[in-house]
Amino acid sequence: MGRKVNPVGMRLKINRDWDARWYAEGPRYVELLQEDLKLRRIIKQRTAQAGVSRIEIERQPNVVSINIHTTRPGLVIGKKGEGVKVLRQDLESMTGKTVKVDVTEIEKPDLDATLVAESIANQLVRRIGHSRAMKKAVVQAMRLGAEGIRVEVSGRLGGSDMSRREWVSEGRVPRNTLRAAIEFGTAEALTTYGQIGVKVWVYKGNVYGEQRRDNQKPATQDVYVSP
Repeated sequence: MGRKVNPVGMRLKINRDWDARWYAEGPRYVELLQEDLKLRRIIKQRTAQAGVSRIEIERQPNVVSINIHTTRPGLVIGKKGEGVKVLRQDLESMTGKTVKVDVTEIEKPDLDATLVAESIANQLVRRIGHSRAMKKAVVQAMRLGAEGIRVEVSGRLGGSDMSRREWVSEGRVPRNTLRAAIEFGTAEALTTYGQIGVKVWVYKGNVYGEQRRDNQKPATQDVYVSP
């Protein structure tokens, strides 16, 4: 089951909340879902160099609240807040609603699965060896306090004629344990030999009870919270 189900989706409401928090029915749901995809695409394009890992969208009547998790908040905010102001105005003109934009800094990007996957993909595009890129990511994550990490790449690695899959792991990564706070991220590297996929799992410890996982303060040990 761990290989077939997204580790994030499997743990929703256990130790992680949804990235999009709103409710709608029928055609209205389809409309808002398409709007969410457009919002995420525009934000990703505008903040391509800012290291954006996660975009949370929350809706109230005629109000859209967006929280951008990034390693470089200064690039998103801009000089005297001009960057956020222009981004908010563009999103409001697109949606026709009031948009609120918050920016949250990711203090340890080497423990964020999505950022680690994108970093490895960028190195593959620059023709850095996949083994070297994977081992460097594993060492950095373990040094910063991760309890386990697994990195997997697949495709025409090293320009080989036949595609293959390789992985590197260290520590524990219990993918089938629901209480395990595991971050999962993917990225794609478009190289001269073809497209190479990257998957990363980062294990930050177990979470018990009604505790929501914090993206900036990962649990590095078992924590119990009474209901």
